[in-house]
Amino acid sequence: MRNLLTQILNIAELKDEPPVLIDIGASGQIHKKWKLIAKHSICLAFDADDRDFGFIEKKQSDFKKLFVYNCIVSNEDKSNQLFYLTKSPYCSSILKPNINSLENYSYADIFNIASTVQLKTISLSKALSELNIKTIDWFKADSQGLDLRLFLNLSEEIRKKIIVAEFEPGIINAYENEDKLYTLLAELDKRDFWVADMIVKGVPRISASLFNSIYSIQKLNKLLSLSLKPAAGWAEITIINNFNSIIGFNKREYLLGCLFSMLENQFAFAYELSLKGLEKFDDPLFIKVQNQSMAAMKKQLYLLKFVPTAIKRIKELYF
Repeated sequence: MRNLLTQILNIAELKDEPPVLIDIGASGQIHKKWKLIAKHSICLAFDADDRDFGFIEKKQSDFKKLFVYNCIVSNEDKSNQLFYLTKSPYCSSILKPNINSLENYSYADIFNIASTVQLKTISLSKALSELNIKTIDWFKADSQGLDLRLFLNLSEEIRKKIIVAEFEPGIINAYENEDKLYTLLAELDKRDFWVADMIVKGVPRISASLFNSIYSIQKLNKLLSLSLKPAAGWAEITIINNFNSIIGFNKREYLLGCLFSMLENQFAFAYELSLKGLEKFDDPLFIKVQNQSMAAMKKQLYLLKFVPTAIKRIKELYF
């Protein structure tokens, strides 16, 4: 896989136009899915802190180029956006936590508002314009309720060419007027993407006060939270472009589509896409993708990956 990855990322088209990765809600660490492609890629990350508003280019990073905006990204530009700082910094948001809804869940306390501040925000479209970035290949957003709005803030031209996109929409009403899973799925149904993965996550559905009273030692309550079956609270969803758009895709984009699909372990789609790519561009790299994808698919069989599904179906039929 690494050898093929290197060959793809070193073609002239990708040296001239490296993969462009967008990380909204960056945690300061490289996204694990990008580790193999980072040094060949340009990354634009949004990581708000107390420094001056604007962006910096970090010379020392794991990426070919890394631009970090020290501000909140939104679907609009504002100089005085109200921002809610919560007990857990990972829950802070432009959107106000929905306390009435959250009080039914064990993790409600971490959404308690510690304070509010006025911050500058920048729209994603403006940030791209400032950096003269005209394409996005992989879009990743964890914006605490704004993921879909940020995606739709992009121009249609850019949005149609995105190859992979990741979102973390809510299922419950954790924030007021947040982008929910069902609105995201309804929007995607109009577009040329398919859902490659969706992991539903959550916490136990019990009021925080009642849950925290079960044990006097809070560490035991944390362990209990991990032990109980959670209620669905939010989802991590990954979508991949189906390459059916009438706008057409070039060889660079087809090869990235194959590569990104393999990074997502979607080997069947990578194989199918490589067949179309070979027919369109007659490049032997697509044959290598076919061979790699076919080998990876067969390996899943040899590793008995079908066993859990088979056992589940037997139980459904006979038990």
